[in-house]
Amino acid sequence: MGTGFFTGREWRQEDMYDLSGRVALVTGSSTGLGKAFALDLARAGAHVVVNNRKGGASAEAVVKEIENLGRGAALVPCDIGDPESVAKMVNAILSRFGKIDILINNAGVSIDGTTVKYDPEAWDRVLKTNIYGTFHCSKYCLPSMMEQKWGRIVNFSIAKADQLVGQPFITAHYIAKVGVLILTRSLAKILAPHGITANSISPGFIESGSMPQEEFAQLTKNIPAGYIGNPGDAASVVLYLLSEEARYVNGTNIHLSGAWGI
Repeated sequence: MGTGFFTGREWRQEDMYDLSGRVALVTGSSTGLGKAFALDLARAGAHVVVNNRKGGASAEAVVKEIENLGRGAALVPCDIGDPESVAKMVNAILSRFGKIDILINNAGVSIDGTTVKYDPEAWDRVLKTNIYGTFHCSKYCLPSMMEQKWGRIVNFSIAKADQLVGQPFITAHYIAKVGVLILTRSLAKILAPHGITANSISPGFIESGSMPQEEFAQLTKNIPAGYIGNPGDAASVVLYLLSEEARYVNGTNIHLSGAWGI
């Protein structure tokens, strides 16, 4: 077999969790971590719906890569902060694939600004994308999961969200990510009787192409593990939470930070 696309090691079929026949929606999956998740889910056998706000060449390229792996793929642009847009997206997925088994709430946005001077429109966009979007996508995907008595939801928070510390420069983002933890636990309690799990991942610094290498180099000295994580580290945790091995893991939050931020 060839080299693992994101993990940098020899990729073997027997290493992969079997998601054959599952249908997964990965929000924010045209680049970065979302792209990594979409491709690794496809390698594990899932059909994957690629999502971002406006489509475009990068999203279409991810769809092509998934199809080249022999899986079904579709691009469904959507503003996840708008419930009507989410409802239309989910209906389009159900029309194409007939069900939704897996939801990866990866899409997010962070806009810096001091709390007292924060632009109201920016504040609104951060909350709508990060917490409202997670709620809307979960709400509209759940009927399909509940009907089949099986489903997996993976939400994304951030390292330190569970510490409830003051964050004067990323206040809206931090509030939203704290909310994701509460929403995840609430969903887990509601959905466990239906064979559905809801868990969250809280990344620290992950090398996903969003930051210059020199900035990562400066950050490394503060990470106990001594290095920056890569998308393969995140994708491995996602795959575990989607697996039958994790069927009794529900409502948890996994720190993915090399022991930074705990």
